[in-house]
Amino acid sequence: MDGLAGLGDETAEPRGVRVVGSELVDNYTVYVIEVYIGIYHWKVKHRYSDFYDLHEKLSSENRVAKNLLPPKKMIGKNSKSLVERRQIDLEVYLQTLLAQFPAAVPRSLSYFLHFHRYEISGISALLAEELFNKGEQLLSAGEVFVMKPLQLYAVTQLLRYAKPTWLNGDAKTDLGHILDFTCRLKYLKITGTSGPFGTSNIQEHLLPYDLSIFKSLCQIEVSHCNARNITGLNSCKNTLATMTVQFSAESMKDILVPEALEFDQWEPEGTSLDPITAVVPKWKALTTLDMSHNQISLIDDSVKLIPRVEFLDLSHNIISSVGNLQHLFNLIHLDLSYNNISDLDGVHTKVGNIKTLSLAGNLLERLGGLNKLYSLVNLDLSYNKVAQLEEIRHIGHLPCLENINISHNPLVIIPDYRTKVLAQFGERAAEVCLDNTKTTEKELDTVEVLKAIQKAKETRNQFHHPNKKGHQEASKM
Repeated sequence: MDGLAGLGDETAEPRGVRVVGSELVDNYTVYVIEVYIGIYHWKVKHRYSDFYDLHEKLSSENRVAKNLLPPKKMIGKNSKSLVERRQIDLEVYLQTLLAQFPAAVPRSLSYFLHFHRYEISGISALLAEELFNKGEQLLSAGEVFVMKPLQLYAVTQLLRYAKPTWLNGDAKTDLGHILDFTCRLKYLKITGTSGPFGTSNIQEHLLPYDLSIFKSLCQIEVSHCNARNITGLNSCKNTLATMTVQFSAESMKDILVPEALEFDQWEPEGTSLDPITAVVPKWKALTTLDMSHNQISLIDDSVKLIPRVEFLDLSHNIISSVGNLQHLFNLIHLDLSYNNISDLDGVHTKVGNIKTLSLAGNLLERLGGLNKLYSLVNLDLSYNKVAQLEEIRHIGHLPCLENINISHNPLVIIPDYRTKVLAQFGERAAEVCLDNTKTTEKELDTVEVLKAIQKAKETRNQFHHPNKKGHQEASKM
């Protein structure tokens, strides 16, 4: 992607323009221009009057020769021969302009060729001017600032070059305005695009960029980027409280401990005494982490670095087992919905203090692993494979459970499904909201009948086998 490395730089890739065609739109001709830098290119469309307006500005502001632009002809302006001839002349005109301005392209030409959208100097200049005009206002308002990966890439690239930090000597376009803003910004959203960006062949979601220019972020949202191309996020480890990364990662380590790609062994700070083991600082302020809608298959040991996390969303991934969460001592809300989890054995040893747990959209048939989650208040088990009413007994005695969703499981076809499930909660049936519907008085009456029948059955069994346990013990002597 270094083909976008900036016009005028000594290491810049070959650049140029081609007028590759024309289109007739509403009785006037539009010329299709392809701009290229190295292997990257984009298309711009302009009619002759746009060229004329551009030339007027360049002639008056940048001393471009007035006779450089092919003359305007009214008679037969859309004839095939004129259009073909003019197409060649306009290409020569644009190529001459680029040759005349090998370093900094004038603003009017930059906008005409869409450098402000696709070329790093133009992109950065436009962003710098925006922040020069509105930066303080945005910071004071505390708004979320949205940036594209291409903008971040442009700034990252320009910071690598020993060249002036402003375009065309215009102080408003100085990179310093960007750096001052990013250093103080608290809320950032980065949204990429899948596939070609705009009219170009640039794959924006694959661009590398460095976030170390951000020093004060409290909240960040990243989507449709390649997590392995993101560097410098560690600079916000002491301030970042909320982080969302979606459609971007294949593992939690890609975001939480990118150092794992560089070192064979690593440990969180304060735990390792081995001098050959890399020591990685923890995320000291992070309390909310959303890594939903990714391709994460494993809850890996990088969670050791986020001990303060209270809200963790790993929904819509490809996770098959619950592991390593015992390191999250403060975890209260956990979303593992729409994964591939089929086994919950021992889950209480990892999330014993959890209050809200979503396991919707998994492959669960049994609920035995939930029987010791004594702090659980909200539980979503919808869209699983639970078919046996007996499985509800594992959660029926949980003392704090108030909201339970078991909809879209096979067991819902059981006659009187709701009352039979509520009966598993005994005296707490009135406190339970099942499938987002509060328990009615009629259901409670039916529950009482079921409980009476069950109690009578237990009494009858005890009457018929009063010393069953005693007989069994005597037979062992």
